[in-house]
Amino acid sequence: MKPQRVFGVTGWKNAGKTTLVERLVAEFVRRGWRVSTIKHAHHDVDIDQPGRDSFRHRVAGATEVAVVGGLRYAIMREQAEPTLAEVLARLAPTDLILIEGYKREAHRKLEVRAGEAPSLAAEDPNIVAIAADTRPAEAHLPWYKRDDVAGMADFIAGRAG
Repeated sequence: MKPQRVFGVTGWKNAGKTTLVERLVAEFVRRGWRVSTIKHAHHDVDIDQPGRDSFRHRVAGATEVAVVGGLRYAIMREQAEPTLAEVLARLAPTDLILIEGYKREAHRKLEVRAGEAPSLAAEDPNIVAIAADTRPAEAHLPWYKRDDVAGMADFIAGRAG
């Protein structure tokens, strides 16, 4: 089996990462690609709700709870935060996995900047391009205006690995 093609979108809080990932997913899907995403949160995530059957299963001590419906399913696992590699290993094969967050991981990333935010690229050699409204100081990196989704998709298509 060939390795998954992954590419990250990183940046400081409120830089527009989620909006860009959403727009990139739509662009790749429009091009006929199958895309999965991983979103890293810096806080506890709970998609379950008190009173729901699945919540009751977890509270009772289940290690994993699968909630299955007509068009989708989710598997919730009680454990310490997994590594990015562990999450990637659990995803089904696809044409591209876009990763939002995971600033410190060693995959190729595009940095999204808003306003005068400090550079992440200055400290991270895995940042290979920048999306910002104005030209960044890092002249050696490709720069895209934050609304040039097609241009960024072309760049990612040629460099995801």
